[in-house]
Amino acid sequence: MTETPMTRRNFGRLAAAPVLLGALPALSAGPARAAAQGPAAPSGPTGATVGAQAVRDAMRRAAVFMDERVSYYGAYVWSYLPDLSLTWGEMEARRTMCWVQPPGTPSVGHGLLDAYHATGDETFLRAAERTGLALVRAQLPVGGWNYIHDFAGEGSLREWYDTVGANGWRLEEFQHYYGNATFDDAGTSSAAQLILRLYLERRNPVFKASLHRVIDFMLRAQLRGGPADGGWPQRFPAFSGSVTHTPWPDQRPSWLPSDVGHGMEDGDYARHVTFNDDVLGENIKFLLMCASSLGRRDLNRPVLRAMACLHRLQQPGPQAGWGLQHLTRAANGRPAGAPAGARSYEPRALATHTTQTNVRQLFHYFRLTGDHAYLRRVPEALAWLESCRLTEEQKQENPLLRNSTHPTFVELGTNRARFVHRFGSNIRNGAYYYDHDHRNTLGHYSGGRSVDVAGLAKTHDELMAMSRAEVAEMRAASPLAPGRPHALPRYFGFRDLELTDLFRDAPLTPPEVTDAQAEALVAGLGAGDHWLSPIGTTTNPYRGPAPATPYAGTAYMSKHVGDIYDTSPYNPSDPPAESPYVPRESEAGITTSVWTANMARLTAYTAVR
Repeated sequence: MTETPMTRRNFGRLAAAPVLLGALPALSAGPARAAAQGPAAPSGPTGATVGAQAVRDAMRRAAVFMDERVSYYGAYVWSYLPDLSLTWGEMEARRTMCWVQPPGTPSVGHGLLDAYHATGDETFLRAAERTGLALVRAQLPVGGWNYIHDFAGEGSLREWYDTVGANGWRLEEFQHYYGNATFDDAGTSSAAQLILRLYLERRNPVFKASLHRVIDFMLRAQLRGGPADGGWPQRFPAFSGSVTHTPWPDQRPSWLPSDVGHGMEDGDYARHVTFNDDVLGENIKFLLMCASSLGRRDLNRPVLRAMACLHRLQQPGPQAGWGLQHLTRAANGRPAGAPAGARSYEPRALATHTTQTNVRQLFHYFRLTGDHAYLRRVPEALAWLESCRLTEEQKQENPLLRNSTHPTFVELGTNRARFVHRFGSNIRNGAYYYDHDHRNTLGHYSGGRSVDVAGLAKTHDELMAMSRAEVAEMRAASPLAPGRPHALPRYFGFRDLELTDLFRDAPLTPPEVTDAQAEALVAGLGAGDHWLSPIGTTTNPYRGPAPATPYAGTAYMSKHVGDIYDTSPYNPSDPPAESPYVPRESEAGITTSVWTANMARLTAYTAVR
């Protein structure tokens, strides 16, 4: 996925309370049910302390509003203008669409179910079930989910891909319709987790059937044989017509160096073992949830195979890291298991942030199994990370790198940083390329990362120092250990759940929320029963196919959007310095990221009272 301010790592974060700017006008009922009738809810606290009941009432109002006024058949995108005339997921969405990719539909469903667990109010459970049923409708026949679903039908979805999606210059995953499911951005796994939680509440047979379908899907998609055994591709099943290269315009700017690399070096990412956005870790998490809560010990073996895959694909020293994707089979003289270049702005390279994520995964695998083999090569990975830090000169000469410690990509063999750039103004006259120049890097895909090598080394040393008794105690609580099924964590929205949160009797302490913070959230909800906040992004409307007229300027190199034909989202306060763009403030609207964050705070406040 292309990085945006609202990627899945914002899911469950606790944001500051937004300011209520106004109430929604009346809407027709349509697929979103008409608002419930009844006495008007209070607009906010009247005393110095809000009180637990007032918080519960506010939570209920916020949930009912989202369910009955904002959702479409219980499903959600990411953000909405107050009158719902324009809606967005990662791109502009139609009112009939939902976004499965967090912070979309599953994220709201988890927030509703968390609120039910904190209050016992069936209103939240009914809304969560409605969201779950929307996901059942969006579930593909193969058993997984795409990033998005259109309740108007496949024809409408294809038309969206052919227009809005096809002209999103930086959003390659939406430029082509494959009709298959994705593991990217925790789309399938976050939806599957919500279906699992809803099934465990009341054993609804509809959710049971959906759950079995996604478990079977995940097992069928798991790769078999060779170095890739146990891993997962980005998408499944494979699509025979998937893109294998990206165009390289015949007419290019005169300032473009002649020796730059470009295109998909190893074909579409859908066919490779994927570590991007922690695909493997998210799938392991879901399978462990099923193993521990349903007693499905047959899922232990697929989990262990996945863990072995990550361990196996660590590259040999001295570059003992991982790439975003790895080859599933030998190709072009390169062996299976080698790092792969699979998108035009993700070159064949090792990735420092992915290496950090995978080292942390190895720590979890040790905690799950007590097997020190998972820790054996961690020092090699840390030594490599120490060898490829950004220089002070690189950070000073590129403001986009100043808060980073490492380049995102490191070239195989030379250990030099690879940086990605682009020329042109849209998807037809422009292209991405990569070289060793650290200046003018992309704005939407960071050329640098913050990697905590010292913190990783500290954790490694602590785990290595554990006594045999401590390791045995840890293994006994592992979700991989034999024993009776045990409950999942009650709350999924306080923070991103780690594998260790699935251990038997693992504590999950709600974050502290003060009376003043809760009062501010309730007051911000106001009489309109919703929070308004700056959306933060906007998009150009689809105007037709982008023109191929060459553009030799540099105004779009480090921006989130190209010319007015580019449908990629961008920050309206920081547009390209080209006409007709002018900086303007973000519009206020309703966002699922703010709603889930604020509900998580109120849920945490309620859970301890």
